[in-house]
Amino acid sequence: MKLKKWMVLTAACSMAISITACGSNNNGGNAAATNAPADNAAATDNAGAGGANTPATDEIVPEEGASLVIWESKEERQFAEEIAKQFTAKYNVPIKIEEVAPPDQVGKLTQDGPSGLAADVVVIPHDNLGKAASASLVLPNDLFAEQTKAENTEASIVGSSYDGELYGYPRAAETYALFYNKSLLKEAPKSFDDVIAFSKTFTDKAKNRYGIMWEVGNMYFNYPFIATTGGYLFGKDGTDKDDIGLNNEGAIKGLTEFAKLKEVLPIKSGDINPDIKRSLFNSGDVAMDITGPWELAGYKEALGDNLGIAPVPTIDGKTAITFSGIKIFTVNAYTQYPNAAKLYARFASGKDSQLTLNKLIGSVPTNNEALQDAQITGDPFVSAFAEQAKNSQPMPSIPEMGNVWSPVNAALPAIWDNNTDPKTAMDKAVEQIKDLNNGATAQ
Repeated sequence: MKLKKWMVLTAACSMAISITACGSNNNGGNAAATNAPADNAAATDNAGAGGANTPATDEIVPEEGASLVIWESKEERQFAEEIAKQFTAKYNVPIKIEEVAPPDQVGKLTQDGPSGLAADVVVIPHDNLGKAASASLVLPNDLFAEQTKAENTEASIVGSSYDGELYGYPRAAETYALFYNKSLLKEAPKSFDDVIAFSKTFTDKAKNRYGIMWEVGNMYFNYPFIATTGGYLFGKDGTDKDDIGLNNEGAIKGLTEFAKLKEVLPIKSGDINPDIKRSLFNSGDVAMDITGPWELAGYKEALGDNLGIAPVPTIDGKTAITFSGIKIFTVNAYTQYPNAAKLYARFASGKDSQLTLNKLIGSVPTNNEALQDAQITGDPFVSAFAEQAKNSQPMPSIPEMGNVWSPVNAALPAIWDNNTDPKTAMDKAVEQIKDLNNGATAQ
């Protein structure tokens, strides 16, 4: 199988839990600072430790008058606010938080970084790192590289690196699973055939009630319908941009199963978004939701003991393969305050901060000590994500990964909304991806 090694890497690390169970930069109008990337050497020399390779956090001193802008997701703003409060108390560096979805942050950084309008610290999914690093938009994780590598799972370090260099500060490992309401289902369905059977008894479009709901137009959540039956993104473990498996026989077989689910979720793809889905699940009008750990805290509050989490149901009799990713902090190469920004990234990704993120949001840590903490090992929901993580594949991090989303996110709605033949839709998507790849290479 094209991605067997890819799967083994993630399974072996299993996000390390199977063993234990995304403004404006406050640059003060400094034009010189905003027109060039931060000087790494200068940042190291100012570190208070003479530029040592592995300085302790308290040896690094924020620049005088430093203040930082952080981009963070709407869903995880509560965490950012808490960490900002702690960081400001310790380092006397004011923090401003701006809401930008992590998948949008590299694109925004590309536009706003050189002009000095971007955040100092950005939060990105690891699959966006190649694009950011190859364009010199982010600084390497140099001051804290050795500690970061020693303290976090192998999978998270791989996800935080590009072309052999560590850039990111990993903070969470993510895949998705099946959330279900135990008051509506006694047990989680094992297969999507079971999902259809239950949903036929529960779905009532007139009452806005559905057996299952997920973002049917988003490739991230629909990768199981591509990979489980033999499709893939890029060959050679996600590194060969010229070998695209999104329209092979296996992918089309899985997407044919995907199309069958329209019968029990008779909604246009554009009418499903996280807010709508969340509201319906919390109210009991959606019995099952395929989503990630960022929804865990809110769903636990809404459903209490009635909340269950299980692996994504099987597809065509095969164990579902989901996407996995590492969410990482990176430092804007154009920041005026590289020391302060690196300190923040380090502080916000440490053991205690990862445990805070888990407590407030429900995320899965990458820090090895955090993973051994009773807060994590005693959590049955984290264990459920660990089980799904065993059968997940990390998203490719090559720059060309950015060319995949729009074409596939157009093909899926064509299949779902317009009954377009899956092969026709995916052939078109693959041609678009190839055109984008070749164009990117020629630039």
